[in-house]
Amino acid sequence: MARQVIDTTTTTAGAPDAVYELLADGSTWPTWSPIGSFELLAPGDGSPEGLGAIRLFTTGRHKSRERVVERRPGRSFAYVLEAGLALRDYKAVVTLTPNADGGTTINWHSTFTAKVPGTGGTYRRQLGAFIEQSVQGLARAAGEQARAA
Repeated sequence: MARQVIDTTTTTAGAPDAVYELLADGSTWPTWSPIGSFELLAPGDGSPEGLGAIRLFTTGRHKSRERVVERRPGRSFAYVLEAGLALRDYKAVVTLTPNADGGTTINWHSTFTAKVPGTGGTYRRQLGAFIEQSVQGLARAAGEQARAA
């Protein structure tokens, strides 16, 4: 089965640290993404949502359990899917690059393999649309914080 890739990039007026704080705090995700709710199932190292934290996101009937695998404040945030979708080896890495104007370029890069043959393209399209909405919402939320400051 083919490895699937979703790669989405946008910019925001928000600084990298502000974007990172939104990513690192799962309770904010329902405010800027299509996600319906968030629950912290297990704390991570050093802070509730530190490395190894297990986060549960619910959207409609779908639940996704994810583990935080990278935290580099102001630079990047990554997680892997542990359960919830018929996917193998799902990993998302969100990279934050400062812009000359004080804003941030956000790149959300996800890779996975579908468990069921022939469904990879469908998952790529559906998750791609979901991730695009999430990236745009994250950029908007960070931009609104920058304007309010």
